[in-house]
Amino acid sequence: MSHQQHIFSTKQAVAKQFAEDLLQWTNTTEKFTIALSGGSTPKVLFKLLAKEYLDRMNWQHIHFYWGDERCVPPNHADSNFKMTYDLLLKHIPIHQLNVHRIRGEKEPLEEAKRYGKLVEYSLRHVNGLPQFDLVMLGMGDDGHTASIFPHQIEFLKSEEVCELARHPESGQFRVTLTGKIINNAKRIAFLVTGAGKAQKVDEVINHKDNWMYLPAAHIQAQHGDTIWYLDEAAASAVKD
Repeated sequence: MSHQQHIFSTKQAVAKQFAEDLLQWTNTTEKFTIALSGGSTPKVLFKLLAKEYLDRMNWQHIHFYWGDERCVPPNHADSNFKMTYDLLLKHIPIHQLNVHRIRGEKEPLEEAKRYGKLVEYSLRHVNGLPQFDLVMLGMGDDGHTASIFPHQIEFLKSEEVCELARHPESGQFRVTLTGKIINNAKRIAFLVTGAGKAQKVDEVINHKDNWMYLPAAHIQAQHGDTIWYLDEAAASAVKD
């Protein structure tokens, strides 16, 4: 179990290093399961992967899942799946059976249950829980990660694989993986960029101020590696 921080000059440099690490990780197994995130940094990453790694990555070895999804149709502008499909999936040689999307257009609570069962039955079990090879995460300005928000921080300890979250401002429903599943991953990678995240990054990594109420501060791979990929702006407040 390790906790690592890697700091790069730009968002593009963050994406490049993560892509290189992903290339290495996926070459070590015939089935690699990854839970994706939404957000601005993954957009840069997905564009890079589609352009520069089209022929380098063994895409057929990778199974794509999502750490969270907005409860909207897959063609909706808010859909994490749509963003991933438009920027990455439609450009790479991957079988549709390797893409396991959350069906945001379905009844939210039932979909949370269905996707939880899908994860439960399609992933290998380690420590008595389904285990992803990699969970990719971002972090919001309020310290949330996946769709575990401070007002629903109890989802960190939920016995369910997935829960139905609700955005504290918009009221939008979202399906999210719970803390126990995220923390059981073989690797957890936070991709966080921008000066607007600097204060919360410092609080989360160094357990400062009100860190107990920030979901991201409780994310740590229990039997694997937790890696923070930061640009200089996001890391500017962090003191070792």
